[in-house]
Amino acid sequence: MVLKLRDLIRLIRAAKTQQEEREIVQKECASIREGFRKEDADNRARNVAKLLYIHMLGYPAHFGQLECLKLVTSNRFGDKRVGYLGAMLLLDELKDVHMLITNSLKNDLGHQLQYVSGLALCTLGTIVSVDMARDLAPEVEKLLKSTNSFVRKKAVLCAVRMLRRVPDLLDNFVPATRSLLGDKNHGVLITGVTLITEMCVLSPENLSHFRRLVPTLVRVLKNLIMSAASQEHDVSGTTDPFLQCKIIRLLRILCKGDTEASESVNDILAQVATNTDTTKTVGNSILYETVMCIMEIDAESGLRVLAINSLGKFLSNPDRNIRYVGLSTLLKTVANSENSEAMQRHRAIIIDCLQEPDVTIRRRALQLIFALINTSNIKNLVRELLDFMSIADDVFKSYMATEIFTAAEKYSPDLKWHIDTILAVLEEGNEFVPEDSIPNVVQFFASAENVPNQAYIVQRCYQMVKGKHHHSTSCQIGTWCIGEFGDTLCGPCVLKPAVPQVTAAQVLDLLQTILDSPASNEKSRYTALTAVMKMSTRATGLDDRIRTMIGYYADNVNVELQQRSTEYTTVFNAYNQLRSALLERMPAMEKKAISGSFNEVVSSVQAPAAAPEAPKQSNDLLDLLGNSTPAETNPTPPGANNGSGLGDLLGLDLGGSTSTPSQPPPSGGSDLMDLLGGGPSAPAPSSGGGLMDLLGSPTSQTAPQASTTSTADLLGGLLGESTPTMSQSSPPSGIPSITAWEKNGLVVKFDFSKNPTMPNVLAITLTATNSTQAPMTNFLFQIAVPTTLQLKLEPQSSSSIPPLQGGSVTQKILVNNPQKIPIRMRCKISYQGGTGNVEELGEINNFPPNAI
Repeated sequence: MVLKLRDLIRLIRAAKTQQEEREIVQKECASIREGFRKEDADNRARNVAKLLYIHMLGYPAHFGQLECLKLVTSNRFGDKRVGYLGAMLLLDELKDVHMLITNSLKNDLGHQLQYVSGLALCTLGTIVSVDMARDLAPEVEKLLKSTNSFVRKKAVLCAVRMLRRVPDLLDNFVPATRSLLGDKNHGVLITGVTLITEMCVLSPENLSHFRRLVPTLVRVLKNLIMSAASQEHDVSGTTDPFLQCKIIRLLRILCKGDTEASESVNDILAQVATNTDTTKTVGNSILYETVMCIMEIDAESGLRVLAINSLGKFLSNPDRNIRYVGLSTLLKTVANSENSEAMQRHRAIIIDCLQEPDVTIRRRALQLIFALINTSNIKNLVRELLDFMSIADDVFKSYMATEIFTAAEKYSPDLKWHIDTILAVLEEGNEFVPEDSIPNVVQFFASAENVPNQAYIVQRCYQMVKGKHHHSTSCQIGTWCIGEFGDTLCGPCVLKPAVPQVTAAQVLDLLQTILDSPASNEKSRYTALTAVMKMSTRATGLDDRIRTMIGYYADNVNVELQQRSTEYTTVFNAYNQLRSALLERMPAMEKKAISGSFNEVVSSVQAPAAAPEAPKQSNDLLDLLGNSTPAETNPTPPGANNGSGLGDLLGLDLGGSTSTPSQPPPSGGSDLMDLLGGGPSAPAPSSGGGLMDLLGSPTSQTAPQASTTSTADLLGGLLGESTPTMSQSSPPSGIPSITAWEKNGLVVKFDFSKNPTMPNVLAITLTATNSTQAPMTNFLFQIAVPTTLQLKLEPQSSSSIPPLQGGSVTQKILVNNPQKIPIRMRCKISYQGGTGNVEELGEINNFPPNAI
């Protein structure tokens, strides 16, 4: 007794556990297999139907594929229907069984009974492969001309599926498209529009051919709008809204970029936009397609305003889905400046969407508000955004902070407003302000245009940090400002309303609170300790307390705090006379390029066609006064700023910065050469020397000798680097080459050249080779020079050096030396070799005399 399908469904639904269900399915599958083996033709259709239900439940049913083919070849319509359904669900294009059905499909496509032809067309559209499409395309093309509307519409849909698989067949179906638009049957009409749309998308070169159909499409659309809704196609009082949406979408594709075609549809689009009932969902669907069409074609300005006003109605709709669609559509069209003025009229409604309980609507409204910001409305919109920021979800605050910073920089009406906005974002955003905004904010506060406002900035920052020192980003920015502008912080109060004047002791109390607070993260402590060190030159009479505060962290478990404490203590003990010069205020940052002559040389050097991206590492070459911010290892263009700019504290260039000190440092009282531990030096040519001497460069204009130099660390050997031996050879260029580095199988050579028209610029070609048996990967060569020099690094040719000198890595370096001083470089080399990760620090000071 063969179980009926309804009985199988009843049994499976009655199963109380998953195990019981599996047992029922396994038992029935065994029964179905037995029936297939016995060639039970009477129950084959029933067994395949049960197998399809089991397949729908997620159980394997591939063993029924051949039985489906047997049912397809049957002369009984019931068997054929189940067979084709099984073929659509079970057949796999990658299996040989898939090809066996092609002949059956070809026979049934020409069947006299329309329902059999319809089954074949549906199956072909579902399982069509490339080979099957090419074999059966002529049969489908014949059915496109059929007088039977039922077969014709299915043939059109099958043609759409075939074109998606094999676009090359497009020319086979183009001739039949014109007659499809003249059919009175809505099913044929909507499938014909779908086919033409698919052809335009797949082959844009055919747009000119189909643009001749625009008047026909306009006439069909007008008839749908003007005619009374028939009961057969009426949906909520609208005649066939599906066909209307399809036609408007096709008009959008055909009229885009064509002025003549756009003019021919302006009237009908205006009629649709004004006559559509927006109280129903179907009306809103038609209106949405109309608005999208108007925005993409060359429509009249009045029609665009009408479209935007229609979207404004979406924002007032009680349905949240429609409001979301309205916001999303406005966001797509806001980039066009022609639409901006009309959108500004709906600004109040868009701002009201920020109060929506639906988070997706609030997110879209935020994106749209930021897109609407311009110079005329930035004050009002930013005020609204800051009010919302105080109550916004945490997931929005980071995005809002970044966007407000960007908008303020782009559209700021005045400097004072810009400062207040940044500080307000830091206060409202709390810990959600992204840390990657710190360098830009610090650079803005330290810029030349903000020098008169620095007292206001630092006093606002002090009040902000005092109340919210546990918020990482605002704390880091605030403590940096306190350390940098601490002298103005302790001056007269410039805030309104006025607050009591701050003393240096109160500043140290606040910094001590940050250092001791368990809520402060590591980066905040690093910045606070550096600010304490800077306060030693910003205030008087507190040196002993500052020494104690800094020395407390000399044995801290945090290595970074320990190192900073040790270095700062060394400055106090061994180089106290240089402390004022080392800790003087950073020069005002300027966003401008360097001299034109150097730019011309840089632009004349062609960069490699493809250079791999070097891995990011922390740049600790000059980590003397607390610059823990990782530096970009990729070369930066001339004139670019290095983010936080803290490297300028020492007056050094980190390989991409081109800014120069605005004024020389004050006298340190003794030769700064002592910082390198290099022994006695020649008298300084100026009263105080320059911070150039931090690198131990000679103070006279004599060329350095070609000898091995042993140089101690910047602060008494803390970094512990060694200086490699420099050997020389003479290339034909006239400037001797040098071996800048030779250690552990790695050899780095410098070859020099000069352009006679640019005598101040030295072009260096770095060549690195590897004599070990293991490749050196993640190779990175970093250079620091004094800011009296200007440095440009081109990308490396590769980040991997082959072993056994099987290849090399090259890199172009340009050094601008307008003052003709001896060149000195500090370098950091890192790579991963056979012994693991390697990091080396060294100094290159043996440049040939004629390289200057």
